Amino acid sequence: MWTRTLTNETAVTEFLLLGFSLLKNTRFCLFIIISFIYFVTVMANVFIVIIVKTERSLHKPMYFLIGGLSFIEIWYPSVTVPRLIWSLKTREQSISWLGCMMQFYFHFSLGATEMFLLTAMAYDRYVAICNPLHYWSIMSTRVCFILITGSWVSGFTSILGPCLQISSLTYCGANQLDHYYCDLGPLLKVSCSDTSSVEKLFFCLTLFIIVGCFLLIILSYICIIRTTMMLPTAQGRRKAFSTFASHLMVVLLFYGPIIFMFVRPSTGGHLHLNKMVSVVPSIVTPLLNPTIYTLRNQEVINAMKKTAIKINVFHGLCL
Repeated sequence: MWTRTLTNETAVTEFLLLGFSLLKNTRFCLFIIISFIYFVTVMANVFIVIIVKTERSLHKPMYFLIGGLSFIEIWYPSVTVPRLIWSLKTREQSISWLGCMMQFYFHFSLGATEMFLLTAMAYDRYVAICNPLHYWSIMSTRVCFILITGSWVSGFTSILGPCLQISSLTYCGANQLDHYYCDLGPLLKVSCSDTSSVEKLFFCLTLFIIVGCFLLIILSYICIIRTTMMLPTAQGRRKAFSTFASHLMVVLLFYGPIIFMFVRPSTGGHLHLNKMVSVVPSIVTPLLNPTIYTLRNQEVINAMKKTAIKINVFHGLCL
C-alpha cells in the first residue's frame, strides 16, 4: 500500500515480507517443521524457567542466569517466528510500517540483551572456577539481579538510536523485503533516503556490542582454561570443564552466525545468504539452548525428575 506525500513521492505504509520462495508442498512441510520447533522451544524454555524458580536445589547464581537466558529465549523467537508461520500457512506477506519497525526494534533489542547476558554468564563461570572461595560473596543474589536487569536495560536502550534512525528514513517505490522479518539490510535496500549514516552507526554499534561481548567471553574462557589446566587431578579438570562446556557451546552457536551477518562494513550484499544464516540464531539456537543445558547438567535433570513427579502426584490427587 502507498500514500501520497507532500513532495509528490509515493511513501510506503506497509511492506511485503517475501520469506522463502517455496513450492506448495515444501511450504507446508516447512510450516509443520517450524511450528513444531517453535512450540517445543517455548515449552522447553518455560519449563526451565519454572523449575529454576520452584526447585530450591537450583537456587544458585548459575541457574538464576540460565533461567534468565531461557526467559529471553521465549521472547526472542516469538518476535519473528509466529509471523513466519502465519505467512507459510496463509501466504500473507504484508506487514504494516509500524509493525515492521516494532519487529525490528524488539528483535535486535532482545538479541543484544542475550549477548549481554551470555557475557554475564561467562563472568559467573570465571568467578566459580578462578575464584571459588569468594564465589558466593561475589555472585550474590543482588549481583545476579543487577546483571540480568542491566542486560535488559542495556539491550533495549542500545538499539533505540538505530531504530529511530531507521524509522525516520523514507521508503518509496518497491516495498518488498527479501526476508521473513524486518531486518536492517532489506530495509536499507528499499529506502530512497541516504542510508550511509545509518549503516555506519549500526555497524559501529554492532561492532561494539557483538565483538566487545565476544572478546570478554573469550578472555574469561582463557582464564578459565588456564586455571583448569593447573588443577592437580584429572577428575577435577573434567569437573571444571563440564561446568562451562555447555555455556561455550551456546556462545558459539549464537555468536557464529551473528558475527557473519553483522560484523562487516556493508549491509548491501549477501542479503539472501543472511536470510538463510539468520535461521540459526532466530529458530535453531533457542531450541538447542535448553537441550544443551539439561542434557549436560545432572542437577537440572534431577530437578526435572522431581518436578515431573510432583506434577504426576498432583494430577493423581485431582483425579
